[in-house]
Amino acid sequence: MDEPELLIDLLEHIGLLLRTERRRQSATHRLSEVHLAILDYLAHCNRFSNTPLAVSTYLGITKGTISQSIKLLESKGLIKKETDKDDRRVIHLSLTRKGSAITRSRPAANWRKALQRLDNDDLRHATQVLRQLLDQLQKENGYKTFMQCRSCRHLLANEAGAYRCGLTQQPLKPRDLGKICVEHEPGSPGAAESG
Repeated sequence: MDEPELLIDLLEHIGLLLRTERRRQSATHRLSEVHLAILDYLAHCNRFSNTPLAVSTYLGITKGTISQSIKLLESKGLIKKETDKDDRRVIHLSLTRKGSAITRSRPAANWRKALQRLDNDDLRHATQVLRQLLDQLQKENGYKTFMQCRSCRHLLANEAGAYRCGLTQQPLKPRDLGKICVEHEPGSPGAAESG
């Protein structure tokens, strides 16, 4: 077996293990895997990316499935919907305290333990290689990147250290930089702003 085939097999097996963990968690909370994926996405996305359309795009599922899932998650008190104050046609989704608790109860502790047993340099290298692979797959298949603001070409910083999205022109707080965004475009963050 050549290296690319072996890597595909390894990634597939890791994916199966992750899905097995997700199935266990979905049974515990009496939710489907899609519902858990929606909650996880909302826990990690920024305020520009918490719309039903962005969730649908990120997860690659239909608007109908998203619509029904949102209704169910809202009825269970796991998410809430809010109308955008500037554009009444846009709905923003956010986790309730109960929804946040579910995302924090992910079985990630076992995964973190296993990863912490790896050498730091190996872990950094593996992360870098997987990020490059993901970038290539997204480019070749025309998928949106949905990465963190800190790696987006639209990120701007002024001399005082304040951040702003060059695409939306909205100010960003340091905590926003670690959130994933539907508008993400790969590339080096923009140069420092003047003034």
